[in-house]
Amino acid sequence: MSTAATTPARTGVVLADLLPASRIRDVALVVGGAALTGLAAQISLPVPHSPVPVTGQTFAALLVGTSLGAGRGLLALALYALAGAAGVPWFAGGASGAGSVSFGYVLGMLLAATVVGALARRGGDRNVWRTAGTMVLGQAIIYAVGVPYLALATGMSASAAIAAGLTPFLIGDALKAALAMGLLPSAWKLAGK
Repeated sequence: MSTAATTPARTGVVLADLLPASRIRDVALVVGGAALTGLAAQISLPVPHSPVPVTGQTFAALLVGTSLGAGRGLLALALYALAGAAGVPWFAGGASGAGSVSFGYVLGMLLAATVVGALARRGGDRNVWRTAGTMVLGQAIIYAVGVPYLALATGMSASAAIAAGLTPFLIGDALKAALAMGLLPSAWKLAGK
């Protein structure tokens, strides 16, 4: 029985690998991934009763990880985090610094970009359902770091941190996952891979 129908074509390759290889390409992709995440963070809407806004940065971070792969995705999000901590005003709403109560989500994005990038190398972004699983896992990782950080930074109980830093975002995250489910497999189809 052939496994061609169930095995994604060209596993081990992420979308960025379709571009001609060079150090300049890799540097441009890392800087571009950090900049995209910083730009997406400016899409920021306050959430009632939460110190954490709804932003586009988590979506961008997961797209950067899947598109660039684990190594370049980690470097892009590390650049984003370090530059923001050093004063570049590209965290949510133009904020900067590591003292924010939502900085744990930024740290979670580092880990999430690495994991979703590794999954993308294994075909985790090639079809709708694999992409959904990849995005859900990436979001879960962001929350696994961000919510406890929020609790520690604010003195909230675990249940209060979940109510303020997780629950209000689930519907938006489902929409972001649905968008990724359309974008990533479509990009592979357009690339003919």
